[in-house]
Amino acid sequence: MRRGVVIPLVALAAIAAAAALTLALWNDGMGDVAAAHQAESPPGAIPLAVLGDSNSQSYHDDQWFPPANGERGGTLRDRTFQWTEVMARLRGQELDLGSWVHWGRPGVVARAREWLGMSGGRAPQKWDYLYNFANSGASCKNIMGGRFRQAPRLVALMDQDPARWQRGVVVIAIGDNDYSGFLDLQARDPNAPELRQVIGYCAGEIGRAVTLIHASHPSTRVLLVGLGNAADDPTNQDKLQSPEPLRNYRIALDAYNAAIRKVAADNPQTAYFDADRWQFDLFGTRNAEGKPVYKTVPLGPNLQLTYTMGDTPNNAVLADDHSGLAWNALWAQALVARMKEAFGLPLTPISDDEVIRFLDPLVALPAKPPGS
Repeated sequence: MRRGVVIPLVALAAIAAAAALTLALWNDGMGDVAAAHQAESPPGAIPLAVLGDSNSQSYHDDQWFPPANGERGGTLRDRTFQWTEVMARLRGQELDLGSWVHWGRPGVVARAREWLGMSGGRAPQKWDYLYNFANSGASCKNIMGGRFRQAPRLVALMDQDPARWQRGVVVIAIGDNDYSGFLDLQARDPNAPELRQVIGYCAGEIGRAVTLIHASHPSTRVLLVGLGNAADDPTNQDKLQSPEPLRNYRIALDAYNAAIRKVAADNPQTAYFDADRWQFDLFGTRNAEGKPVYKTVPLGPNLQLTYTMGDTPNNAVLADDHSGLAWNALWAQALVARMKEAFGLPLTPISDDEVIRFLDPLVALPAKPPGS
């Protein structure tokens, strides 16, 4: 009887040891790009890290989004860049997002390694800038916890070079996947308990992330990005076309953004970026009856940007409902301006002419032949 107990225990111990060894040896891809990881950043460049969702994950990740599965960046992906990709091209000498690396592990592997006292690294594995921890599908629960816990893993990376991060910035842009799905409820009852719960949870998790960052990097600036107006998204422009639901939605959106704004106000070295106001200034909104009356934005002689959906550069939003090329260029411009204003950083503003010079050759590229 005793022997029958010992054998399974030995087997379990062997399995556990093998699993631990597997987790310890699980390649995160960084070994293949060690030189890139160790490359020096441009002299004086300000480290810039990102926590967020698909709105901040770079588009050109062939590992996770090969053509057969549909490409982030749409059908004109060769000319469509996400805002961090624009930032790297227009201000790569002043803002350092880290090297472009294929780094990370599956979320369950990263979490299991952490349970064993090892580094989780970044999850999921992706091609992206070293300091970009945003991942598609992320919600507020992924800021601090779960398989894709972003803030603790970013801080672990920052801890490897704390002197650099004394002048660094972390952008936190998340919450859309938590709140925008409640559009109908927001239009009916802006004070619904479900909405208050989401607001409290997201503000709390974002606040915890700010506290964690500042616990070991008190001089690092943190920019909290509010939510834009989801009712104006092209997928929702046929909804809320009457005054009362539109007013209710505005109350609900303002309540969420007020909570994030308060987190920024309550923490040192932390500022708020008003995405809702930026969006309104750019495109306008609906009229008092709820009917869309959006503005067309001229961007040089070759591009008229409209608040429509499609993969060509004249559309603000791609067919997959992510930001298009011009939107991302203007967003990068606005973030640089806000970081300079809020934190007094020595950043060169991105001028309108510079945006147009960046966009023009991309707009002029000929369309690819079908099937290419």
